[in-house]
Amino acid sequence: MLRDLNNVDVLTLTIVGCLLIVAITKLLFPKRFNQFVSLLINSRHSNLYIKEQRFFDLFEGLLFLNFAINLGLLAYIYLSSIVLQEISQLSVFKYSFLIALFLLLKVLFERLLSSVLDTETIIDKYLFQKISFRNFIGLLLLPINAFLIYTLNPNKITLLIILSILVSIFIFGMTVFIKNNLNTFKKSLFYFILYLCTLEIAPYVVLYRIITTN
Repeated sequence: MLRDLNNVDVLTLTIVGCLLIVAITKLLFPKRFNQFVSLLINSRHSNLYIKEQRFFDLFEGLLFLNFAINLGLLAYIYLSSIVLQEISQLSVFKYSFLIALFLLLKVLFERLLSSVLDTETIIDKYLFQKISFRNFIGLLLLPINAFLIYTLNPNKITLLIILSILVSIFIFGMTVFIKNNLNTFKKSLFYFILYLCTLEIAPYVVLYRIITTN
């Protein structure tokens, strides 16, 4: 059954806004954007820009905004279709804000922790790779969300398949990075395992609970 297209005003504006963000990013950084979209098949983008990363990068910032909005949109689609019966479309912005705030605070804490543990060099590279693949997933989410909104009503199986694919892409990126830096990770294996358990698993469980209970 097709969705009621008269009831997607806020969602349409959200999709259009994300398209504008992506278009502006490509307009401002055409060369880097073209390298970025091939992130899955080559490491040119990572090799070129990993050493140039700054505390705030406009290219990453714009794509992060697109990612946060699209993830908030996916959360809305999931909750409105599977979990809740009635939910305001404006909740998209609440979810996007919570996700963006959560991820920003998480990155700041990760950088602080890497400084305390004296693992800044490898963690900075790890964060760059993680942010890059997260932003890449944000690009994929844009057409996926549009498909879910304007075509068929999503069911639990469809959403689980989509989520599994996106998580697999993210894990692939992290696996490639760890493989390329295996010798470095071996030197601080205990700290890295502790890092994964405390900052890559538990926080997302907490975020999920916050979103689904509000």
